[in-house]
Amino acid sequence: MIEQRTAFQTEWGWIELAASDTGITSIVLPHLDRAGDKNGHKIAEDSKTCGMAASLLNQAKQQVIEYLDGRRREFSLPVDLSHGTAFQRRVWRAILRIPYGRVRSYQWVAEKVGGKQYARAVGMALGSNPVPILVPCHRIIAHDGSLGGFGCGLPMKRRLLKLEGTLPIE
Repeated sequence: MIEQRTAFQTEWGWIELAASDTGITSIVLPHLDRAGDKNGHKIAEDSKTCGMAASLLNQAKQQVIEYLDGRRREFSLPVDLSHGTAFQRRVWRAILRIPYGRVRSYQWVAEKVGGKQYARAVGMALGSNPVPILVPCHRIIAHDGSLGGFGCGLPMKRRLLKLEGTLPIE
């Protein structure tokens, strides 16, 4: 499978997208600059885009910009989750059902994929989510109402939840 990539700047920072011919495979959420984030993750150079993957990248770029600007609540993009394990894919598919502006607990997700004893495994699967925002892992919080974790950092999780109206604006 050949992936194509693109990076673009938003008011939130640089975002990198990757796609195969079957769907979006990766979203790297905002870096402060194109050179990389504070953890040393670097934005890849744009690949030459053509074919179905190029079309998907163009659509994804537009939809992500609209989402971050508060003008989009749902995505109409195919997502390629083939890199995940069977359990991870079950978790990711379960959270696709969580609507914009709503949150659910790790326990809620665990019950959807096999039982509340899987809550910790759900957290691990969410940490491996290659397409945050499209598969909205930021909408998962701890059972006690605290934010829990987020692979892109808690400040980003807080910002996404504020965008969706789930957390009050400070």
